[in-house]
Amino acid sequence: MTTITELKAAAQRILIAAAEKASRTTGFTKRKSKLTGALFVQTLVLGWLSRPEATLEELSQTAATLGVRISPQGLDQRFTKEAAAFLHAVLKEAVYEKVRGEPVAVALLTRFHAVYLVDSSQVTLPRVLADVWRGNGRSDPKAGTEASVKIHLALELVEGTLVGPELTDGKEQDRNANLMATVLPKDTLRIADLGYFRLSELARQSRLGVDWLTRFQTKTGFYDTDGRAWELDAFLLAHDTDRSETEGPWTLDVPILLGLSERLPCRLLAVRVPPAVAEERRRKLRQKAKARGGTPSEKELVLCDWSVLLTSVSVETLSLSEVFVLARLRWQIELVFKLWKSYLRIDEWRSKNPWRILCEVYAKLLAALLQHWTLVVTGWEIPDRSLFKAAATVRSFARSIALALCGKASWDAVIGSIRRCLQAGCRLNKRRKAPSSAQLSFDPLLLGLN
Repeated sequence: MTTITELKAAAQRILIAAAEKASRTTGFTKRKSKLTGALFVQTLVLGWLSRPEATLEELSQTAATLGVRISPQGLDQRFTKEAAAFLHAVLKEAVYEKVRGEPVAVALLTRFHAVYLVDSSQVTLPRVLADVWRGNGRSDPKAGTEASVKIHLALELVEGTLVGPELTDGKEQDRNANLMATVLPKDTLRIADLGYFRLSELARQSRLGVDWLTRFQTKTGFYDTDGRAWELDAFLLAHDTDRSETEGPWTLDVPILLGLSERLPCRLLAVRVPPAVAEERRRKLRQKAKARGGTPSEKELVLCDWSVLLTSVSVETLSLSEVFVLARLRWQIELVFKLWKSYLRIDEWRSKNPWRILCEVYAKLLAALLQHWTLVVTGWEIPDRSLFKAAATVRSFARSIALALCGKASWDAVIGSIRRCLQAGCRLNKRRKAPSSAQLSFDPLLLGLN
């Protein structure tokens, strides 16, 4: 577990030492100035952490809190191409900091050495930045544009550690990210989004003693235990049987060999979803296909009737219900991205200056890391914590953190106050009809699967 003192050291390494070094190597600092590289980074990171919509005037006030007077106009002049490269260099140093919280006491998670969730999100940028971050060239805003940056991230659920964020061109496929090559400890469980699905990578993880859990890539063939080759829709239709509602949902949990050439041993787990859920899936599938000028295949429409997972974890380690609960926990990393976008607004800005926009993206990602590190050290062990409530508490102390960093307030007192606030509140409300992920983690039977 990272202590409060170690958290301070990590923050100082990035926001002071790494910032000063990068300001020189990137050419941001050309002559002696009252606004040093470190103070510039701290002004943006802590200013936008406190208020993501902060104006230049408000950022100038943050600078004043840190002990330097600079006008809004003077600050605006600092947003250059060199400043963007500088902030990106600091961000790349920050991802090497591994801040760990006290392990959360959830038996379903602690069966593994660690449980990593892997996903990505995309930020669309002005077209003029296409030479920096190349998008996929599509006109659909949801798909990306000529300029966009993709943010890859892994979140560890037991201690809250982050791997990343790693930034790539928006056009780059998820499975090509360097994050994929991260060597995880033995007896770790890796739960990745379908964009990271690659049979060779799953086989590599298995050889390293790392278990994995993923949705089924529908174009992947496999063999049953009798050596027959199958496609997913035909296999499910052949095994599905009519059951009365009193018997609960139809489920399947069978061993297979995944891939027609790889033949990777794993479990295939399936649950038939309610008709209303299946119809809603088909509606969205048709809507998405129509937006692209096509129609969904019959196979895609048929597969809407089931939720299907693959895992290398043995049935002795995880039951079917427990596997589906863990799959639902993948939503936790989507919550992190939602938190970064909806509250820290990493994809929103006030300016039309492309370099100021890029500076804001990098600085807000640094603010997101500082926010997460503080949250992890002060309250990760709380199993029913609300990420949104906890993050809001951390942001409310942003000015106090600024004072602590420049030695005008006690770091231990500020972080201690945040810890007491998280311990006193910031909890999820219990739900009867739709149990939260925390509730399901403690009692997988609440999911309603036999």
